[in-house]
Amino acid sequence: MDLEAKQLVEIGVSHRYAQEHGWVVNAITGFLSAYYMEDPRFRVTRRFQELETGVHIWVCEIEGTMSIQRMVKRLQLDIPPAKVHHSQVSPGGLRRYTIDLLEAARETG
Repeated sequence: MDLEAKQLVEIGVSHRYAQEHGWVVNAITGFLSAYYMEDPRFRVTRRFQELETGVHIWVCEIEGTMSIQRMVKRLQLDIPPAKVHHSQVSPGGLRRYTIDLLEAARETG
């Protein structure tokens, strides 16, 4: 595997979590901007909100051996307790890490 290869991943915040903690969308935006300054292998390429689900999405580009899981764990230290769901957005590729309420995790599974 090419260590310099770039890949896209998504960081998402559920509609429920964003409603419960109104400040987290701005806090996550700030965290991701600061993370870019700390690690040049990471950058946010796009931000949007899915109309169907209300999920806030940051599309991030990572390079090489960078661990997105480590970055997500660091992010979790700065926000209220949450469950992170990991999923594939599309066949063959794009991974999404969705931050959601702990209660929602118990309800769905």
